[in-house]
This record gives sequence, C-alpha cells and structure tokens, in this order.
Amino acid sequence: MRKVKSRMDESILVCVYYGPNGARLIRRGHKLAKIMNCPLYVLTVDEKPLDDFDADKSGYIEEWKELCEELGADEFIIRDNENRPSVKAIKEVAHNLNITQIVIGQSPQNRWEEITRGSFVNVLLREMTFIDIHIVSIDRTLKGEDDTLYEKGVRGFLRQEEEKYRLSFTRSKDNLYEGIFYKEIGTDFNNGIFKFVNKKGKTCQVHVTDDVVTGKMKEPPNVNR
Repeated sequence: MRKVKSRMDESILVCVYYGPNGARLIRRGHKLAKIMNCPLYVLTVDEKPLDDFDADKSGYIEEWKELCEELGADEFIIRDNENRPSVKAIKEVAHNLNITQIVIGQSPQNRWEEITRGSFVNVLLREMTFIDIHIVSIDRTLKGEDDTLYEKGVRGFLRQEEEKYRLSFTRSKDNLYEGIFYKEIGTDFNNGIFKFVNKKGKTCQVHVTDDVVTGKMKEPPNVNR
C-alpha cells in the first residue's frame, strides 16, 4: 500500500529525456519529495508515437518505470506523439497535477541543454506561474557501483565470435545487439560497460575488456544513480 503523503500542498514533477542521466534526475526529485513528504511525478515528452521508439528509447522507458516503482513515485507519465513544444506539454501536465516544483536537468546529451541558454527557462517561467523550477547540473560522466567513472556513451554493437561476444562500432548483419558503450576514463583500450535492450525488452549491461564481453550475458545492476 502506497504511503499517504502529508504535504499535499506541494508536489514535484521531474522531466526526463533520453540519456544516462534520467535516473539521476528521478533520484534527485525523489530526495526532494521525501524531504517534503509530498507526491512525486515523472514526465517524459516525445514527438514520436510510443510504438516508433527505437531500442535505446524503449530501454530508458523501461528503466525509468522500474525506478519509479522502486522509489514509490506516484506516477510515471509518457506524453508521446506530441507535436507541441515540450514546454506546452509540461505546462498541461503541471496544471492537471497541481505541480508546485519542477526538476529539469542540464546535460549536453539531450534536449534539456536548451535550459542553459536562458530562452527555455524564460519561456518555462512565463508558462509556469507560481511554480518553482530546479535546474540540476549533470556531470558528463557516469559513475559505476565501484566508483569507476565512464565517458559519455557512444553507439556500438555486439557480435558473437565462437563463445565470445565482441564489441564493434560498425553496422553489420552479424551484429546481435545494438546499444551504448561507456568507456572507462583513463584507459586507452575499449574497457567499460555496454548497455543494450535484450530480446525480452529488458535493459541489460555487460562489462567489456579489450573489446570482449567478460562474464555472462545477464542483467547486472544499473550503473546510473
């Protein structure tokens, strides 16, 4: 049974776009909601229909849904097939849910980087009357469970060679999986984490050492925090 919130005069909306930093924003919003003991909502907006999302986007959607359930968020909202500017969709959701605070991330990897230029913030402030806006600065790197730092992700592929799975950055009919490779900072070789969506639609990640997957092809814990 979901815990009843004591502060119904406050409510938080986290806006996420596709990239490895979405989970961080959700966790930041959750911390605020926990401190204030108020409802938490998570929103993502996309101009494409949900059925047209590629493997990367579908993977992030699945990851965010699971995280929202884990943290006890009140609702995860997808506004797909949205032809209006993002700010219009955000405004509508915020109005319907009586949102008092909005959390948006600053990241070079997604559309929310517009915020740093000022114009998006000005439009958002004009549209969101009496709503506080939190702009969260996001690190360009990822941080793993063992505090290892990773560079920003690049698209890659996995192909099977006998009993091994090898990382590749070239499209080929021999590729089994398409995903994002996060290289460890401070290494000259392709050592890091490869994140992809398996045939069951679940987000998975494996460790790569010198272009070769180490360990079993399973679903280990997420590196995002």
